[in-house]
Amino acid sequence: MNFQQDFIIGLLINMAAIVTLVGACYYRFSENRAHSSAFVLFGMGVFMITALLHKTDISMGFAFGLFAVFSMLRYRTESISVKEMTYLFLVIAISLLNAVSGLSPYELITIDAFVIALAYLLETNLFMVKLHERVIEYEKIENIRPQNLQRLKDDIRDRTGWEVVRIDILHIDFLKDCARIKVRFKPNLNGCEETVTLDAENLS
Repeated sequence: MNFQQDFIIGLLINMAAIVTLVGACYYRFSENRAHSSAFVLFGMGVFMITALLHKTDISMGFAFGLFAVFSMLRYRTESISVKEMTYLFLVIAISLLNAVSGLSPYELITIDAFVIALAYLLETNLFMVKLHERVIEYEKIENIRPQNLQRLKDDIRDRTGWEVVRIDILHIDFLKDCARIKVRFKPNLNGCEETVTLDAENLS
């Protein structure tokens, strides 16, 4: 096959792989879906730039292209989570693999399918229990003592319905008699806000 055929086939394989990864894994299981379209466009851009530069005779141009691709990771106006950064890395890795690996279409499809299947399985509860986490302001400061850990879990469970697994104390304010804690719980509720304020007077 000539370059044009290779490029078109690789472009279609890459687009199918990126759309499947983002749609079936990231968009389905992530609470923040705002970056879905950006991931797809980023992956397609990486593939096209890398594939075109790889076919040129200027090796410095290809090296500069790879450097520019990874430098774009620093060009953002807001921080993203570790999970989103991982998906961004997978998008880049799949796009680079499809662009410059030189493998046959069947081999590319097999590798892409393996990566997508692995990401999907890790997003489910087959290998490990997936936990949600929230940061809350907690006013019963006496319950944050180590000996009152079970009482703290029971109180949060009774007031929110969450099946609490772990609690981390982030900050203690003795002037206001409250604490900021991070609660990790099994996903049994939908539509929870990132920050929840628990107040005995408002919930009683």
